[in-house]
Amino acid sequence: MAFWWPLLVLGFAFALCRFLLMLIPPNVPSIDVDASDVLDDGKTKENSFIYIPSRGRTPEKVQCYEPATMKYLGFCPALRPDEVREHVAQARKAQKIWARSSFKQRRQFLRILLKYIIEHQELICEISSRDTGKTMVDASLGEIMTTCEKITWLLSEGERWLKPEYRSTGRSMLHKTAKVEFHPLGVIGAIVSWNYPFHNIFNPMLAAVFSGNGVVIKVSEHASWSGCFYLRIIQAALAAVGAPENLVDVITGFAETGEALVSSVDKIIFVGSPGVGKTIMRNASDTLIPVTLELGGKDAFIVCEDVDVPHVAQIAVRAALQSSGQNCAGAERFYVHQDIYSKFVAEVVRIVKSVTAGPPLSGKYDMGAICMQEHSEKLQNLVNEALDKGAEFAGRGSFGNLGEDAVDQFFPPTVLVNVNHSMQLMQEEAFGPILPIMKFSSDEEVVKLANDSRYGLGCAVFSGSQRRAKAIASQIHCGMAAINDFASTYMCQSLPFGGVKDSGFGRFAGIEGLRACCLVKSVVEDRWWPFIKTKIPKPIQYPVADNGFEFQESLVEALYGLNVWDRLRALVHVLKMLTEQNTPSNSTKRKND
Repeated sequence: MAFWWPLLVLGFAFALCRFLLMLIPPNVPSIDVDASDVLDDGKTKENSFIYIPSRGRTPEKVQCYEPATMKYLGFCPALRPDEVREHVAQARKAQKIWARSSFKQRRQFLRILLKYIIEHQELICEISSRDTGKTMVDASLGEIMTTCEKITWLLSEGERWLKPEYRSTGRSMLHKTAKVEFHPLGVIGAIVSWNYPFHNIFNPMLAAVFSGNGVVIKVSEHASWSGCFYLRIIQAALAAVGAPENLVDVITGFAETGEALVSSVDKIIFVGSPGVGKTIMRNASDTLIPVTLELGGKDAFIVCEDVDVPHVAQIAVRAALQSSGQNCAGAERFYVHQDIYSKFVAEVVRIVKSVTAGPPLSGKYDMGAICMQEHSEKLQNLVNEALDKGAEFAGRGSFGNLGEDAVDQFFPPTVLVNVNHSMQLMQEEAFGPILPIMKFSSDEEVVKLANDSRYGLGCAVFSGSQRRAKAIASQIHCGMAAINDFASTYMCQSLPFGGVKDSGFGRFAGIEGLRACCLVKSVVEDRWWPFIKTKIPKPIQYPVADNGFEFQESLVEALYGLNVWDRLRALVHVLKMLTEQNTPSNSTKRKND
């Protein structure tokens, strides 16, 4: 006891000191970001008119409007290819400076961002809401929390996973050390979708900048207004830590803008549809840059008969309706065991009927607007096709106070039953607030149903037996699985995010996503240099001796033979040949005489 007592006291003192240090707030400066031109103060502005979309598009401008009200927000420039290349060139110059920055400087950049985000949550969510039509709650869940989680993970573990990692040297290189180094690639390009305009910018930016890269992000033409403001936050934080200008840039435009970005950067991250993803890959092949593709999904939501029905039904509705149908890894196929099918459907319908859609900033609504023009028509066509093939309405939500000009931008939350896999609704990504619910009778059947999809992003499995839920999830061919929960994998930022099949490949987030922004370099060096150096054995020095191959055979067996006695015998033979090779021959002696 006398030996352990001092150790316990020291351990307690250390823990107490760590706790007290946590109570001391870090010295993080505040940044000032001008938001005067994006705040909606309720006053009529000169450009505040109802936007009437034209049939075509103006090639020089990206028109921006509020999906929920059709109020005009202004326009962003549609950059030409030569302008894109200039933006990338400026980012490349800045990156060469930033690559020499310390992790201390990079962490301070993250802390400044985190402080601003926490102190300006309402502003960030309101801008996201106005640009995409989502509610403030959905903006907070999908934009703020996920971004804060990523920042805190990078602060806690980012440097650790970017430091050189030592690896084993194997038997033939015992006199060496082997390690993997992670160097910045240069300029990362990202083309991101509209569904989470704040997080979709910050997600690739944080990983790229923390690993020493520059980054140029092409935002969706459906969410450009908010992206231009979010860039101001990043630029202010970079300036506060003395980072070079143009290290991070947000560009706006259409397809040609994205194509020019792909041809200019050192890696491309794309979030969008499979069709565009294939085009990205083809273009990236010209310069042979690495590509990460996150191409959406049609996640299976599996409910076994031994669950708490009201609890799981609430999660199911949230999974389908989150962000007003602007799903990120959203559940789009619901499989419920036949023993609780009727009960589950009734509970889901009860919840859905309580959901009201409306302009998110003009009242308390559970759902906002659909962001993209004409998308509600696509959703209705999917529903109609399913109804024609035998599906039935089980229930729908309602609309709140909608303006006549905005009706087409809303779609009611909809529950369909008696669906099957012959329906497009169960095969195509809907990206909308629809819950198609299908029966299953056994675990084997539901696994087969869940795998009957060209998508493979994620899945959620619910059962009163965790072992059973894990067994089902392990058989589903996808990149992520949540057991008795939905989409919880993304809130664990140490985990990689991505899928298989038409959901894409490569990973962002987690260790894999962070290192994917790096040039992974293998390095081997002498362990005890300069005392022990690599020396080519005499039998295989040029000119190669007659017994050179015999020497190699014995060396291989000495190093890798399965039988220890065979290895020892081979080692003796190796040493014998080396000794003979190093001993001058009689003919050589005579010549010397």
